[in-house]
Amino acid sequence: MATGRYFREVELPEQRSYDDGLLFPAVLSPTANANIIEAIRSDKQWLESLLHKSGVILFRGFPVTSPSDFNDVVEAFGFPELVYVGGRAVRTKVVGRVYTANESPVDKRIPFHHEMAYLPEFPSKLFFFCAEEPGMGGETPVVLSHIVYEKMKEKHPEVVSRMEEHGLTYKKLMSDEDHPSSFAGGSWKSTYMTDDKNVAEERAGKLGTKLEWMGNVVKIITGPLPAFRLDKESQHKTWFNNLVMSNPGPIKDDHDTYVELGNGDLVPDHVVKDCLKIMEDECVAITLEER
Repeated sequence: MATGRYFREVELPEQRSYDDGLLFPAVLSPTANANIIEAIRSDKQWLESLLHKSGVILFRGFPVTSPSDFNDVVEAFGFPELVYVGGRAVRTKVVGRVYTANESPVDKRIPFHHEMAYLPEFPSKLFFFCAEEPGMGGETPVVLSHIVYEKMKEKHPEVVSRMEEHGLTYKKLMSDEDHPSSFAGGSWKSTYMTDDKNVAEERAGKLGTKLEWMGNVVKIITGPLPAFRLDKESQHKTWFNNLVMSNPGPIKDDHDTYVELGNGDLVPDHVVKDCLKIMEDECVAITLEER
């Protein structure tokens, strides 16, 4: 197993093995009682290389026990912060760069998605931290997007070709109040961090988003955006969209997101269901622990 100066790769039964020898996700434990911040700074190049290779790293057994500790870990990597303007989940700031992942009820399952794939600017890396172990469930399933792309291209080559040609357009209705019961229930005020419609339009415009006002409700239209993206490090084409967490069809008066091809055609329901099944079959769900 590969080893950094302060980290060692370990195996868990939940990991998935691929033909090229890849174990997904990579799992790291400490080699010694080193200061985690110093260890990250010392082994950052090795950690980034491992991340590019594996797609996800799970850190297990490190003395990170509070949101403040977690914020220090995030800061130690030195990655630039992407402000959550245009994001549609209801989130609460905890400390520094740490926010709650979602304020929807704990019994609500959040579908597979790429963070902010409905915008032209999105984060390249995400960090998750478990502050309190769940009594049951609570996993954050992950899946390799290039595997999803390859399997979808094999199963639905014509639809994938049309998605590649036309891209996807995302539409959503938002009121001026948050709806935490929905995993994407943010209001336009929280989404664009303002009470001013003119400011909201300005900020939306910078994100390539069009706003159509209906009183205090707004229709948000973004796209067409690429449905797939090329990972420059691996040269893999990846499934980079929020198709399975959106509804194919005409937009309705609710808080869901709707998606269509860039030319206005709809993605057939059975294709969306097949995509979700592929993701569920290929995903890895490891129970989160407090450290």
